[in-house]
Amino acid sequence: MIELKSVTKKFNEAIALDNINLNIETGKAYGLLGSNGAGKSTILRLLSGVYQCEKGDVLIDGEKVYDNPLIKERVVFVNDETVQFNTYTLDELKDFYKAFYPTFSEERFEKLWGILRLPRNRRLSTYSKGMKRQAVLICSIACQPKYLLLDEAFDGIDPTMRIVVKKMLVDAMLDNELTVIISSHNLGEIDEFCDTVGLLHKGKIIFNRELDSVKGNIHKIQTAFDRNYEKADFDDFEVMHYEKKGSVIYLIAKGDTDDITEKLSRKNPKILDIIPLSLEEIFIYEMEVLGYEFNDININ
Repeated sequence: MIELKSVTKKFNEAIALDNINLNIETGKAYGLLGSNGAGKSTILRLLSGVYQCEKGDVLIDGEKVYDNPLIKERVVFVNDETVQFNTYTLDELKDFYKAFYPTFSEERFEKLWGILRLPRNRRLSTYSKGMKRQAVLICSIACQPKYLLLDEAFDGIDPTMRIVVKKMLVDAMLDNELTVIISSHNLGEIDEFCDTVGLLHKGKIIFNRELDSVKGNIHKIQTAFDRNYEKADFDDFEVMHYEKKGSVIYLIAKGDTDDITEKLSRKNPKILDIIPLSLEEIFIYEMEVLGYEFNDININ
């Protein structure tokens, strides 16, 4: 279990995290979304013990993380930058990680290397960005941590290799009850991989839900009637967004699909279609209800 309890982090006078509360269960794939400066990387650095918060508690398995070597042995943080490893070969990088993690598995490393076949005797400075990311990831997974923190995990990795890397992560989660936390700008990556997602904006968490419950609870409805209906006529279920184009009405509604469909059917619609929503669309309408402008958050 990961817990952030009333956590505030400042850099000089700038507030990076503002009274954050967050729980992440063991064995989950959790996505942190937000624009640059929202606080995603700060949370990962607090969880890995790189930063210390000014207020609140950062706990892993019930213990404070900062200055706690035994807890840090359970956590691997993969930074979005790999330049610090440019002078290493892959084998030297492996030995670097092995020195800090007693749970490091040579067998697992060799198995992962056998999938990717990265050059072992070349300096990482000669690798592409995606190859560097893969090198650090296989070393991190071979550490067999309980918690793997990935900052922009798939950045620079080509689409085909992303599928391979994601399978590696899923296998590690199944084998070791690994908890993976991914920060990303990419809604598609989070949608494909994560169980739960949190949206950060200006140091605050404004959205924290299980993706299945989000997708199953918000619906886009296309409908039309013989008579003229306005938004107020749909007050028997929760309407997040109402739009009318000609005779067709588009509703974004929250609740049970069967219940909403039954209530709309009583109005004898000429057409009634439920249209799947993308994760981006769901977030847009959630932000609208909360009074935020989604474009200001700027997630791509």
